[in-house]
Amino acid sequence: MAKMWQGRFKKELDEKVNDFNSSISFDSRMYINDIQGSIVHVNMLGKQGIIDEKESKIIAKELANIHDDLLSGKLEIDPSAEDIHMFVEQVLTQRLGDLGKKLHTARSRNDQVALDLRMYLRTQIDEIIGLIKKLIAVLVKKAEENLTTVMPGYTHLQRAQPITFAHHLMAYVEMFKRDMVRMFNCFDLMNECPLGSGALATTTYPIDREYTAEYLGFNNAMLNSLDGVSDRDYCMELANAIAICMVHMSRLSEEVVLWCSWEFKFIELDDAYSTGSSIMPQKKNPDICELIRGKTGRTIGNLTTLLSMMKGLPLAYNKDMQEDKEAIFDSVDTIKLCLSTLAPMLDTMKVYKENMANAGKKGFINATDCADYLVKKGLPFRDAYKITGSLVAICIDRGETLDTLPIEEYKKLSDKFEKDIYEAISLEKCVNERNAIGGPAPQAVAKHIEKIKNTVLKEEDNED
Repeated sequence: MAKMWQGRFKKELDEKVNDFNSSISFDSRMYINDIQGSIVHVNMLGKQGIIDEKESKIIAKELANIHDDLLSGKLEIDPSAEDIHMFVEQVLTQRLGDLGKKLHTARSRNDQVALDLRMYLRTQIDEIIGLIKKLIAVLVKKAEENLTTVMPGYTHLQRAQPITFAHHLMAYVEMFKRDMVRMFNCFDLMNECPLGSGALATTTYPIDREYTAEYLGFNNAMLNSLDGVSDRDYCMELANAIAICMVHMSRLSEEVVLWCSWEFKFIELDDAYSTGSSIMPQKKNPDICELIRGKTGRTIGNLTTLLSMMKGLPLAYNKDMQEDKEAIFDSVDTIKLCLSTLAPMLDTMKVYKENMANAGKKGFINATDCADYLVKKGLPFRDAYKITGSLVAICIDRGETLDTLPIEEYKKLSDKFEKDIYEAISLEKCVNERNAIGGPAPQAVAKHIEKIKNTVLKEEDNED
């Protein structure tokens, strides 16, 4: 396929250089966006009298035909083409002759590429937001099922204080909720139209940029043509939001790996979301979680690629910027794959409530409540803290827990202890008393769940 720009050159492009320069292998996914942008552009050209309006309608109709032919498979993308933009224009010219050559009037490939990428990423953000919502819905469902499932809360991976499994899951709901906000922000930031920026300095033709911006669903036309073609901050912004969301999924995945081990046995993954060993027949491996952990590194790497690519580029367009697509496309594909796999895996996992409760009875996770018991009876917290620490040491030496240690041992350290200490340090009471906003008490978590249902998940429920 001949190059549209080859008039300036006396030699054919070296075959290896052509392959090196080509981006059709990865930017072909934007063909729908490219054709949509071209149809609106050529309609604007006709409206403004830059080309004959009848001719603009013929071009627009044939572009729609190319779209349909690509969608049906009647037309296949030529892998030898330089990029998707050149491919569409060359097919149009083959079908319409010289008339097809008028499409690129008042437009550069620079603003065309910037337009296509923004349009494509907008659709991907919508899909990612939808997948995050589905993951949140699964977490909320599991939380509702486990409002009273007591488990240890951890710091430094050491048993710390009693919480509920619902409370733990809802912590991730908050993280993914913020991830959604970041995605919405990305959408808003990139929803400005670069079309009409030209190569870098707009054009002398009387174009109507507000028309193209409106019909392509943008909030407005970009106010500086150099900025329109020379920045990819929207790619970096999205790559960052994706990387953060992947980190949240990776942390959750790591906990699932721990929870389904024999050492914890808090949960069991469904057979459909586990794999076995090639040599050890007893194994049931959480490979999905491990892959999510690994793929998180890819998205962090893609963010680094984009930041490094842009950090030293002078205005305006530079060919370095062709490297934006593979990085951001890979991040988009990766997060969509991980979200669509993690949600059903969590939805089908079995929760071993009794094992969680038994783990909660060990590790002295009610020690803080024991200290608080003394504080409520007038003792300074630091004194109460020291006494409780001594009680824990005694329990360890005797193989007891705070629940089983005789009241006589309590009284040796403080006469403020009475038999009601056992009720005060029961795990259920420890949890139920933490009823402040954000606390693990079932009542507090139920309110949190209801709020998420009425805000984050409300739109999804309406769609159903």
